[in-house]
Amino acid sequence: MDFNQIFRDRTKNFSISIIKSLSPLPYSDAVSIIRKQIIRSGTSVAANYRAVSRARSDKERFAKICIVVEEIDETQLWLEIIEELGYVDSEKLLAIKSECEELVKVMTTYKFKLSQNI
Repeated sequence: MDFNQIFRDRTKNFSISIIKSLSPLPYSDAVSIIRKQIIRSGTSVAANYRAVSRARSDKERFAKICIVVEEIDETQLWLEIIEELGYVDSEKLLAIKSECEELVKVMTTYKFKLSQNI
C-alpha cells in the first residue's frame, strides 16, 4: 500500500471516528454549533486529502494540501474547545486528539516537502 492510500484511509477513518464520537452529544444551540463545525472540518480533511492524491500538478497538489492542513488544524481547535467546555469526556477524545495531532504533523511535513518542489 502506498502513502496516498494509507492517508486516504486514515483521514476517512478519522472522519468516521469524529462523527461516531460526537453523535451521542445532547442537542443544544452551543453544542450543535460546535458539533457541526467539528464534523465539517474533520470530514473536510478526508475529502480534501482525496483531492491531493488526484491533483494534476505540483502547484495544485500544494494548494490542496494547504487546505488539508488548515482543516485538520481547525478540527484540532474545535476538539480542544469541546473538551475544555466539558461537553465530551477527555478520555473519550484521547484517541481522536492523538490521531489529529499525528495528522497535523504528517500533513504539515508533506506540505513543507511539496513547497520545496514548486
